[in-house]
Amino acid sequence: MRGGRAPAFLLGGGVSDRPRLFRSSKLRPPPGPQIPEAALLLSLLWMPALLPVVSRLLLLPRALLSMASGSPPSQPSPASGSAYAAGSVSAAFVTCPNEKVAKDIARAVVEKHLAACVSLIPQITSIYEWKGKIEEDSEVLMMIKTQSSLVPALTDFVRSVHPYEVAEVIALPVEQGNSPYLHWVLQVTGSVPESGTAPP
Repeated sequence: MRGGRAPAFLLGGGVSDRPRLFRSSKLRPPPGPQIPEAALLLSLLWMPALLPVVSRLLLLPRALLSMASGSPPSQPSPASGSAYAAGSVSAAFVTCPNEKVAKDIARAVVEKHLAACVSLIPQITSIYEWKGKIEEDSEVLMMIKTQSSLVPALTDFVRSVHPYEVAEVIALPVEQGNSPYLHWVLQVTGSVPESGTAPP
């Protein structure tokens, strides 16, 4: 080798006697931040912690999934013979401090025909700010299926019996879903005459 340095023969830079696989700089990956080994190790250690979260998401009630991916609202319902009016059913969400409170409220709203069905999702974690402090609590989530016109009465009832100073009641209209199920919700809560259909 004459004068100067021998060419670099490493993939990642530096000098070596081994031949380089890529001689052209155009074939090398662009320079960028490298993930330190410690960061990679930490990410691998956190993966098992995420598995319970993913598995709990897979356990969401069947009704929520059918509401999100059901038939379009224009399809007639075999049970009622009429199309579902988008938004006439709502899914209301309420958090409770424990399963006993959630079951008591669920049973009461079904008995009062303020809801057709209440699904309880145990052991959720809520993180929120309350009176200037960040709080973290284990709670039970109630998913309440009702007709949209009953949401104000449902909210008033939940507020009257709920142990929290400010009860969470959030309702979302159901645009589409399994039409027989949605008609059943309306029937049970009193806005569709009975036609002999059984609950799902």
